[in-house]
Amino acid sequence: MFDTVKYLIGSAGASGFGSKSTAEEVTDSVPDLRSVTAIITGATSGIGYETARVLAMRGARLILPARNIKAAEDTRSRICSEFPGSEVLVFPLELSSLGSVSAFAARFLDLDLPLHLLINNAGKFSHQHGVSEDGVEMTFATNYLGHFLLTELLLERMVETAKATGMQARIVNVSSGIHGWFSGNWTNYLDLITRNKIPYDPTQAYALSKLANVLYTKELAQRLKQMQADVTVNCVHPGIVRTRLTREREGLLTDLAFFFLSKFLKTIPQAAATTCYVATSPGLAGVSGKYFADCNEASPSPLASDPREAVAPAELLGVRHGPIRTRDDPLTRFRGDKKEDSRAYSTLTLPVPGN
Repeated sequence: MFDTVKYLIGSAGASGFGSKSTAEEVTDSVPDLRSVTAIITGATSGIGYETARVLAMRGARLILPARNIKAAEDTRSRICSEFPGSEVLVFPLELSSLGSVSAFAARFLDLDLPLHLLINNAGKFSHQHGVSEDGVEMTFATNYLGHFLLTELLLERMVETAKATGMQARIVNVSSGIHGWFSGNWTNYLDLITRNKIPYDPTQAYALSKLANVLYTKELAQRLKQMQADVTVNCVHPGIVRTRLTREREGLLTDLAFFFLSKFLKTIPQAAATTCYVATSPGLAGVSGKYFADCNEASPSPLASDPREAVAPAELLGVRHGPIRTRDDPLTRFRGDKKEDSRAYSTLTLPVPGN
């Protein structure tokens, strides 16, 4: 009850910020970001757009990969109009496609730019069952698998950037408090929904993908520590906000639900605050593997806190300790029942930049 009251009134936590803080407010005192290059997925609308806008306001160079290039170009125009002199580059990216992710990573690496910030923000809530071109349930493929591969392919550049500049690099994975709605054996559940063996529950599929984001954050943090890399990774719950994530479902019931929840909903500037805080706050130097909500460290679900589960997303995909570098470093895909799919348990050799 006390936590609910604190949330509603926007009471500040240990960071000095709370649920009512905005992205501009939490970055108001950060050092100038003109030497920072940031990649932000899902930046054409909602929380992602506000994140990009505020980072541009603070001087960062933006790389905006997007499925809808026209929307991304519009985003660039809006940002450059508001902040003349901003450097914003746009590239095509379909996160549900491993080939598209690899192609984007190759194009970015060919630019020979540094990479200080990677903000894995894009999200999808699929109301109907679907499978990606790589044979993975669509929500999981977009929200987790695509971001996982993107991070692995860019990790070496982030490590190099931190070493060359003396500036700690940061990865921010946008999760959701809804990750706590999933419990049980998630690898089995992913298998079943991918093969459409059980009724499709959109909320459970979304919760699963966001749980994987948290687990991957914890696994990667441990790996980066072992590598002694000056790169941190944390995940955030932005809060409840009506964004274009719900664009596939509109109508009276949805409108009524949001009306009754309106006191708990954040504005988009408020929802982008935690991402911007974790990405830029000097006070979080060296902090890694944590979960944040309302601009303060919070506790994820018991399942997300289980150290035995933290390695699962990476092990499921056959990831070795360290970034993927060569064509000889395969990414093993979880594909379902071998009897029903001749490609099941196949090993995919990723097209890695420079090969």
